[in-house]
Parts: sequence; C-alpha cells; structure tokens
Amino acid sequence: MSAIFTTPPRPFDVTALFPQLAPLARTATRLHPRPGAPTAHDSSVGGPLLWPADEPWPYCEEPHDRHAALRINSPTDIRLQRRVLAAAAERLHLDPEAPERTPEEQETLDLIRAGRPWFDGPIPLVPVAQLYARDIPFPCPSDADLLQVLWCPFDHEMAHPKTALFWRSSATVTDVLDAPPEPPIVQDGWYLPEPCLFSPEQVTEFPNPLELDIKVRDQLGDRSRWETIDPELYLNNLSTAPGWKAGGWTRWSPTDPVARACPECGTEAVPLLTIASSEWDGGSATWIADEDRPTPGPPPLGARDGNFTLIDIAGGNNLQLHVCPSSPYHSHFELLQ
Repeated sequence: MSAIFTTPPRPFDVTALFPQLAPLARTATRLHPRPGAPTAHDSSVGGPLLWPADEPWPYCEEPHDRHAALRINSPTDIRLQRRVLAAAAERLHLDPEAPERTPEEQETLDLIRAGRPWFDGPIPLVPVAQLYARDIPFPCPSDADLLQVLWCPFDHEMAHPKTALFWRSSATVTDVLDAPPEPPIVQDGWYLPEPCLFSPEQVTEFPNPLELDIKVRDQLGDRSRWETIDPELYLNNLSTAPGWKAGGWTRWSPTDPVARACPECGTEAVPLLTIASSEWDGGSATWIADEDRPTPGPPPLGARDGNFTLIDIAGGNNLQLHVCPSSPYHSHFELLQ
C-alpha cells in the first residue's frame, strides 16, 4: 500500500436531519490510487498481476474498429509520451523560463503522434486492477481472495473498454507469469492505466436520491427542511463518494437507475468496483483527501484534475462493475455513469 489518504468529515450529518436514511448507510472503500511501483503481490491499478505461468493469457477475439480513433499507438509509445511530458513539466516547474520542449523531446513527440499502422488480429487484454481481500473488503467467492480486472483497450458495444473478471486463490499461484503479452496497439492512451498503488479508506455512503422512496426524495428536495443548507449538498457530497472505490452505493449520473437483476439467478447485483476517470470534480470538492490539498512542488501527472491513473472513460465518466452477491462467478454488469 502507498501513503495514507484521509477523507475530511462530511460537512453535515444528514441522518440528524433525515433519520430515515440511517438504516440505508453502506460502507464503501475509497481506493485512492496514486502513482507507484506495484508488484504482483500488491493491490494496484495497472500493475503486474499474480497470474499463473501455466495459465493462458486472455485475448479479445472480437473485431476492432480501425476508425475508432484518429491515431493508433502502442503501449510503449504512450508510456514514452508520458515520460517526456512529465520531464518537461518538471523542468518548467524548476525554471519557468526554460523551453517548453527540447528539440529531442519534440522529435520524440512528433514520431509518437504519427501513430502506428493498424493491426488485425486478437488483442491481449490489459491489466486494469488487482484487489487482494486482505487489503480491500469486496464481494468475494468463498474459494478466492484475489480479484483481477482486465479489459480490451478498444470500445465495443458501448463507448468504453470491455472488462473481464478473474477470481483466484492467491495461495495456489506459486509460479508467476513474468512477461505477459501486450497489445500491439490500443485505441486510446486513456485505456492504458498508469501503475498505481492503493490506499484503502472506508467511508459511509447513502443512496442516490433516485434510489430513495418517493416520500424521502420529496423531503430531501424540500428546501425548508434544510434551513440554511443547500439541498444539492446531499447529491454531491453526502450520498456517494467519487473516484475509485469498492462496494458502497451506485453513483448514478447522468443515467437514472436501471434494473440490475442477475441474468442467471435473478438476484439484484451489487456494486463491486468503480473504475473512475477522476477522484473528484467541481461539485464534489469536499471529498478531496486532506493529503491532496495543494503543496509545494510539481504535482504528479494527472493530479491537477484528480486523475492519477490516467484512465478516462467516455469523457470523464465512471465504469461501475456490479456482481451477483449469490455468486460473483455469474456474469457481471458494466454501468457507464
């Protein structure tokens, strides 16, 4: 795990004004991903997976749209571009009069921006997240203590990557795959996670107003009950936490709640993992961790807008994965919100 991150106390105890919300409280685990150097034995974003050496690496066999992006790059291109941009930002921080780009940096960026030729064929999946139950509580099968999330770095039916979940017992993995295959190209650099470590922190959440009984919803919308407090505070800062998290309530926005019945048994699916494009936004500033407040020195790449993983889902949205609580092995749901 990386450094400790602390969510400030909520600006208002909503159950003091609306005690009927108290039984609806759920614990969510904010993951606070921050750039690091994870190993296969860490819970992480974009890090190496504890993948058995004798287990085939998963590939996406579906067709991919060569016109989905104006430019196609390889993972190596994207990582190099990030290093060049980070070095330039560091130089400008130390010397505001320094050139924005050196000739060598500009030449490198020009080559990367020229793109790669199209590749037709199966695409190796990309590691997105790895969660150990010892670090993070989440719905887990009785025979597993490790969740691995991978995706194809191309849009499919929806405008986001298609995810695959793998559950395993970490104790059974004794020989780890050293060098998994990488996709020769990806649709977008935003689909290649920056390696990050987690700093799990448990917080209390309440349902989105649209999931509440109509009577309670009307009470929440009654400004006279809030006195001097803005009712919008509930939606953005009292109900669901932004950013990467496990469990909790679904963060519905902009789509209204939809049915989440498991197609295999009919049980209502529950939130498993939120893959977020940002740890906060303009409406949820009270959720910014104390340790993320401005400090001297250049911020990490992506820190200005709270996007430390450098993942962006459909222009700043979240990809929320839901699983069946009766059996996480049943098909999972992907919700773009």
